[in-house]
Amino acid sequence: MKSIKALISILDIVVILASCSSPHDKLQTEIKSIEDSLFADATKMIDKKMAEELIGKYVEFADQFPDDPETPATLFKAGDMAMNLNMGQKAIGIFDRIMEDYPDYEKTPQCLFLKGYIYENDFRDLQMAKQIYEEFLEKYPDDEFADDAAISIQNLGKSPEELIREFEQRSKEQEEEI
Repeated sequence: MKSIKALISILDIVVILASCSSPHDKLQTEIKSIEDSLFADATKMIDKKMAEELIGKYVEFADQFPDDPETPATLFKAGDMAMNLNMGQKAIGIFDRIMEDYPDYEKTPQCLFLKGYIYENDFRDLQMAKQIYEEFLEKYPDDEFADDAAISIQNLGKSPEELIREFEQRSKEQEEEI
């Protein structure tokens, strides 16, 4: 009888503690659970519906806790996932939000670069991509992605075949110089 009362007391404490968890902790737990489920698949196949749910949870976290130190990184995960799911408009919206609300976040420059990448590769809007890459180079000339932005500008609109021909031509010219 005493063990049943002790068990009931322990269960009461667990229920009280669970009900006292903050919305912040609850949302982080939900996010962790979805991440664990999404990335547990050994086949590396992403469940798009679950990924979209996770993006929604990331954004919900940012909406509810904009001042949390983890919010910019959480938003970046959402933008990166949206981009990789070919949800370009959503990714751009998230990257814009990071750039506007968290200008000092370490990956803010990368957000601008990725916007250019989306315009170039997903939307095939080469003019906008070039404009964004040039803005990136102007704002972040020493960033680790600066070389990538410059190369992207040089190669905008070129087919893989054209790029191969140019590479072969440069290689031939370098051999002739030696």
